[in-house]
Amino acid sequence: MAIVASAPGKVLMTGGYLILERPNAGLVLSTNARFYAIVKPLYDELKPDSWAWAWTDVKLTSPQMARETTYKMSLKHLLLQCASSSDSRNPFVEYAVQYSVAAAYASLDNDKKNALHKLLLQGLDITILGCNQFYSYRNQIEALGLPLSPESLATLKPFTSITFNAGESNGENSKPEVAKTGLGSSAAMTTAVVAALLSYLGVVNLSSLSEDQNQEMDTADLDVVHVIAQTAHCIAQGKVGSGFDVSSAVYGSQRYVRFSPEFLSSAQGAVGGMPLDEVISDVLKGKWDHERTKFSLPPLMMLLLGEPGTGGSSTPSMVGAVKKWQKSDPQKSRDTWTKLSNANSALETQLSLLRKFAEEHWDAYKCVISSCSMCKSEEWMRQASEPSQVQIIKALLGSRDAMLEIRCQMRWMGEAAGIPIEPESQTQLLDATMNMEGVLLAGVPGAGGFDAIFAVTLGAASSTNLTKAWSSHNVLAMLVREDPRGVSLQSSDPRATEITSGISAVHIE
Repeated sequence: MAIVASAPGKVLMTGGYLILERPNAGLVLSTNARFYAIVKPLYDELKPDSWAWAWTDVKLTSPQMARETTYKMSLKHLLLQCASSSDSRNPFVEYAVQYSVAAAYASLDNDKKNALHKLLLQGLDITILGCNQFYSYRNQIEALGLPLSPESLATLKPFTSITFNAGESNGENSKPEVAKTGLGSSAAMTTAVVAALLSYLGVVNLSSLSEDQNQEMDTADLDVVHVIAQTAHCIAQGKVGSGFDVSSAVYGSQRYVRFSPEFLSSAQGAVGGMPLDEVISDVLKGKWDHERTKFSLPPLMMLLLGEPGTGGSSTPSMVGAVKKWQKSDPQKSRDTWTKLSNANSALETQLSLLRKFAEEHWDAYKCVISSCSMCKSEEWMRQASEPSQVQIIKALLGSRDAMLEIRCQMRWMGEAAGIPIEPESQTQLLDATMNMEGVLLAGVPGAGGFDAIFAVTLGAASSTNLTKAWSSHNVLAMLVREDPRGVSLQSSDPRATEITSGISAVHIE
């Protein structure tokens, strides 16, 4: 019996850099780009002598990268040992497997442990697949002579093979890097593997995407997935990050405040030889203090991402540069962070106000979005014909002002820290984007740099116009939209269902 789980990629709209320190909040949108993990037994039946085995087999397959790695897992220590000589290790999946199995041992009672032991003796066959949106296929599209458009992207086979950037050969054995789009593939992948394994091993009971979405999933089960995925992701990265990407992969779109890093001190010390199930038991018992509140874009607004084709940026090195600047100029950096924090809060307030208007004055709201989608922001106020419409347009303009202030402070911080948070090329592109009809916001998500840019448009028609305008600026609009749902189980192998959804995705209004 195969279990299939999926988790979404993310776009951090506000909170870049600040989100690393409590109590600063970030607004993070989850997307329709999902990572899938399929878990099933490696062997159909057990050999008679299997009860005496001290090891079991684990096979990890990544079809998009044409990789297969086999491991032996110690049933005493719950640690993996690579059995194949392949050098393509995936630490995120390795820690996800070890910690999920340890969580099963830590949380199941003795009766269930026998069944767990038998299940593990059948081996674990794990397949991972990432939606095309996580990776850049720009080079393939250009090589095929196709236009830089979402329609061209939609012609690619789902889960297309990933090409590697040419590695720099300077005598060292430098591994080629995958060209990514900055949607948080490692967090989504780790979360999907943890969710699939914890479901397969009987630790959690997650609902599926096909079920009624109004029915809330049991958050206690989601919390277990979150803690294990967060721990595995941080240990695999070798540092305790803010965790917003894993949190959105688990719970979906949200307003997020990070957890205190000390929750992971026992896991970081696990290398010291404490049994893994005890370590994970400690981590699960911790009173995690991250904060998340429901957040998603107001109705009739569309998230759009564009890939400028200037190559990605290294977030860790950019974060390092900002931290260095904070130490060297504490007064100026504090001042910038306060202004940035205020602007982030202002944007959040205006978007919440717009959601409230949509609930309470739907007709006026719908009318404003429709009329403003066809003109530039300086003409919006002229579209109002009654007091409630004036209030809605004020909130739209307030959102724009907050975004412009966020961009201004991010640029300033980049200059002070000597890194390109909003590089000149991105500034020109974002200014041109925000000047278009029906565009509410545009910015560089997360830590900034040369990754994809994001825009929020009023209605579908303005997003189609923006897509065409980007194409003429050599920017590839991606097939990414906001989808506020988090991790969930799938009813079948996505390779069967993605074929049909890939075709329907071509229809972009």
